[in-house]
Order: sequence, then C-alpha cells, then structure tokens
Amino acid sequence: MKIVGVVAEYNPFHNGHLLQLREIRRRYSDARVIVAMSGSFTQRGSVALLDKWKRAEAAVRHGASLVLELPAVCATRSAQYFADGGVRLLDRLGVVDCLAFGAECDDLSTLSRMAEASAGDVRKKMREGSSYAAALTQDAPPEALIRQPNVILAVEYLRAIARHDAGLLPLPLPRFAAAHHDNRLPTSEGLPVASASAIRAALLQEVDSEAALRCVPADMIAPLSEGLPDTARLFRPMLARLLTASAEEVSAVAGVGEGLEHRLHRAALAARSYEELTEAVRSKRYPLARVRRLLLHLLLGLTEETARRLNEAGPLYARPLAFDNEGRRLLRAIEKKAALPVVTKPSRFLTNPETPPLAREMLALDLRATALASLASEPVGVPAANADFLISPVYLQKKTV
Repeated sequence: MKIVGVVAEYNPFHNGHLLQLREIRRRYSDARVIVAMSGSFTQRGSVALLDKWKRAEAAVRHGASLVLELPAVCATRSAQYFADGGVRLLDRLGVVDCLAFGAECDDLSTLSRMAEASAGDVRKKMREGSSYAAALTQDAPPEALIRQPNVILAVEYLRAIARHDAGLLPLPLPRFAAAHHDNRLPTSEGLPVASASAIRAALLQEVDSEAALRCVPADMIAPLSEGLPDTARLFRPMLARLLTASAEEVSAVAGVGEGLEHRLHRAALAARSYEELTEAVRSKRYPLARVRRLLLHLLLGLTEETARRLNEAGPLYARPLAFDNEGRRLLRAIEKKAALPVVTKPSRFLTNPETPPLAREMLALDLRATALASLASEPVGVPAANADFLISPVYLQKKTV
C-alpha cells in the first residue's frame, strides 16, 4: 500500500483537485492520500472561502483518506515556509511514502536543477531588491517557467525534502487546471476546470458565478452559494491595531522590516478600505500577497521572533480535520509511529501538563486564526469564534469518489 502526501489549500476544492486525486489513485491503485491543508487563512493572507472542516470533508469525499491542518504559522507565510511546514508535517507522521504535487512543469530533473540553485545566492539577490522568482531564475531555466507559483512551490518542496532529509519520494504531477493566475473560466465541453483564483474572483465579485460553480464538484455548489467570508471585513480591526500600536510593536510583526512600520502607519491614516490600505503599502519589494500576510500577522499577534522559533521547530502535532475508514486506520498507525501527538481535542492538548509550551503557542495561533475568520464571515460568527472547541473531526464512513 502506497501512502501519498499532498500539501494543499483547497480554496475552494475544485475539479482540478478532484482530477489530481484521481491521478494519484490511477498511478497507485492501492494509494491512501494524506493531505496537509491550510486552516482558516491561506498563504496570500486571505480568509478561506469555506471553513477548514468543510474543505477537508470535500477532499475526503473525493479521494483523500485523511486531512490534517497545516499550522497557521506555516500556512500563512511565503512559499518556502508553506512548503517546509507541509513536508515536515507529512514526514513526521512516519507513514508517508511520497509527496505528490501539481506544477506547470512536471519534469523532476528540471525541478531538481532549480532546487539545487544556491539558496545563499538567492537570499543575496533578494536583499539587493530582486523578487524571489527573479532571484531564483537567474541561474535556472526560463524565467517564465519559474515565475509560475506552483513551480515555485515544487522547488520549495524539493528543497525542504533535501534540507530535512525527509523520506518522501517526490511525485510531480501535471497541473489539472488553468494556469494559477489565469482568471478565465472554461467554456469547453467536458469536466470544467479553472484555477482556484478564477473561481474565487467570480464568486466574490458575483460575476459569472454560475460558470465558476460548474468548476467544482456538485456537493460544493450549495456551500459556495451561501454568504462567503471576505478579508476586507477585517479592515477596521487592522486600522485599530495600526493606529494604536507603537512603531516598535508593528516593526516586530512577522514580515515587517526596513522601516515599513512607518509606511503602514501613514497608509492607515489615509486608507478608507482594505484595498486602499494594501495598495498604499505594496511595492516591488512588498508585493500584494506579502502585504496581506503581514497585516494578518499583525492581527494574529505573530512576531518575527515567534515565527522564527516556531518555524525552526516545525509542526509539533497532527490535527485531523476529516477522515474516512481508511483514514481512521492511518490515524492508528500514525499514533504508533509518528514523532508527533495526534490532537483531536484542542482543550485537552492545551491543558495537558506534558504538552510542550512551544506546541501550545503554535496551536494558539491556529485558534486565533479561526476566531479572526469568524469576524470575516457572513453572517459574523459562522462558524463560531471558538469553533475549534465545538467541532469534531469529520468522519465519513463511506467515500464517494
């Protein structure tokens, strides 16, 4: 039996994800898939369209066996930390054989050449003002290729596997969707496939919603047709924090540096919307996704020093969000083999005197992220701010694939 790991956001779970899970099962008929999935917020610093339990349930319903939450300290940072956290979580389970990932380039030798580029040289070029993609591409294959977000992630997966000597065999897969930044919706016959970005844009802007909903499995249509959360609803809490915190407090936030705290304060004084705030702060060195992430970190109270300590430690628990009968058997195996505790009841884990303080700190960020997401929901408080203590992992006794 082959245990395949996947790192994902599923924001939302769409037909491209469905096809990827089917491809894994096609290549390994006895495969069991374990997904490390972002929780309440994504790598772009935005609230997920559906809560983590609904997204995890969709993945299990359509081919995954077990979905675990990727801690927020990994899930809400740049590609390097996102990939590093996902690789370390899956590797520490003690049962995963390989890591599958979709990319615009699925040639492992090409991806490996990119991954072997000197990380030190990349950091030096970034300090000189280059973006990550531009710094990485100077001694790598064509820039148009490396600038694809999923190729960047693939490179970081390979680097993380090498860095931590993880026992995960890389399994690159062709991308079963439009290009990551392609906001066009499909018009062709057959199973409609679009990027998550295109689907989100259509649903949030209420433009071509029907076309967008054709790109997700049928059981996802109803939840995606209801009131969706919007990160812009956190604009006032962001302003309150920026206008009342000291410059020293803001400068300590993860992702803030080089005097950016002053620019953030000036932007907060003038901005009348979330879009105005982020646009006033963004620059070549601080692209939009990075600005959104650091504003989220401001609300989460995640400092650069805390992020450094938690990232050095890596994921310190395995928290199941959804599983089926196969996933239940995997959880039993994980409990025997993993270097991590399995957390099904956060309250019990937090109050257990044997829980390491760093693990409590890591889980507290996940809980804060859930509470913040409840403020961005429509109506407010769905799911509840304390949903982590109220909602149990979803168990699907029988899967529909």
